[in-house]
Amino acid sequence: MSETAQQATTGLEDAPETDDLEVSPGKIAFPVVMGRTSEFFDFFVYGIAAVLVFPYLFFPDSDPVDATLKSFAVFSLAFIARPIGSIIFMAVDRNFSRAAKLIGALFLLCGSTMAIAFLPSYAQVGMLAPILLAVFRFGQGLGWGGAWDGLPSLLSLSAPRERRGWYAMVPQLGAALGFMLACGMFLIFTRVLSQEDFMAWGWRFPFFVALALNVVALFARLRMVVTPEFKRLFDEKELQPRRVIETVRTHPRQVFVGALIPLATYAMFHLVTIFPLSWATLFTDHTATDFLGSLFLGAIVGGLGIMLSGILADRFGRRGQLAIAAVLIAIFSFFAAPLLGADTTGGRTTYVVIGFALLGLSLGQASNAIASRFESIYRYTGAAVTSDIAWLVGAGFAPLVALWLCSEFGLAYVGYYLLSGAVVTLAALAFSRTLETVR
Repeated sequence: MSETAQQATTGLEDAPETDDLEVSPGKIAFPVVMGRTSEFFDFFVYGIAAVLVFPYLFFPDSDPVDATLKSFAVFSLAFIARPIGSIIFMAVDRNFSRAAKLIGALFLLCGSTMAIAFLPSYAQVGMLAPILLAVFRFGQGLGWGGAWDGLPSLLSLSAPRERRGWYAMVPQLGAALGFMLACGMFLIFTRVLSQEDFMAWGWRFPFFVALALNVVALFARLRMVVTPEFKRLFDEKELQPRRVIETVRTHPRQVFVGALIPLATYAMFHLVTIFPLSWATLFTDHTATDFLGSLFLGAIVGGLGIMLSGILADRFGRRGQLAIAAVLIAIFSFFAAPLLGADTTGGRTTYVVIGFALLGLSLGQASNAIASRFESIYRYTGAAVTSDIAWLVGAGFAPLVALWLCSEFGLAYVGYYLLSGAVVTLAALAFSRTLETVR
């Protein structure tokens, strides 16, 4: 093991880094947010359609709950594919260039998203329809895994030390913006179109938009990764691809604990976005249009929560901020069932708004908590791989598990599921402190 690897950081504070290279973090922020917005837009367009469209077009022989469970099973495929995509495209990065990796990954991501818009239904081609849906969902995951460009890490490393919490949250604004765009499009189409027109062609339009959004994001990001100035910055900060096996072998504790720290965040991620939409449309009289409006409002609150997380992290430290957010999520888990199961739309909207606020507070720092566990030379690959595992464990199966739990045992078990994620996060934070003390 190299001397650098032996000095790997084991806590949540940023690893040693050089400060002799001046760069404006604001110059990096725009392409970072654009990139994240396009990626999350692709995924949320699919996630919303997985509730409102796919159960009825691709699994019509099942009852609505079983059909949605099957749709959520296909939804999970992208999270399984994401680590595979990281391995494939890291090899492209090492053997060709970061630009080649980024272009290939984003075209695979947006190409898979657009291809879904052209899919025939089960009534037209039978079992081939859900098989093709699964193939392109897997393609989305491969592209998502390869779309990591290192810009969020470069942004964090280039930020003033006293403002690192603020700049760490900037990439996560893309999640709120991506969800707002996807939710807003479906909100408009479900409101202005008849159910027949929406199911025939209206749902397909947001998938087309993915191309334009990804092209804009691609050029914004390429400008950052291919110019001589930014190539030099990546070299100075040692943000270069390493072999995935080497990274995991030299940093097993960082990968393991880093994947568990954001578990509450990533479980919460789909329990306030995709799952409640399925609950509302399957088990309540809350219309899809009305609930999409609640989700859109929640996304705005979530964006504000993300920004607040940056302020709190700079004031109290990232570890403390994440611990506070996990405790609040644990408390919220006891109120989740009464709010979501309320007879009034106000109760369900309250669930969404509070849930998004807590999600924003947690999500704003969760991603950089993963990246900061690696010294610069391994940060580029380590952040990508650990994030892949965290998303798979925390978020990949959350809608499927939550819908199955509430349909079989009741909404209270969804709260227990969320509580388990918060407990694991707090335990991982405590274990991370123990590792740091031992070091």
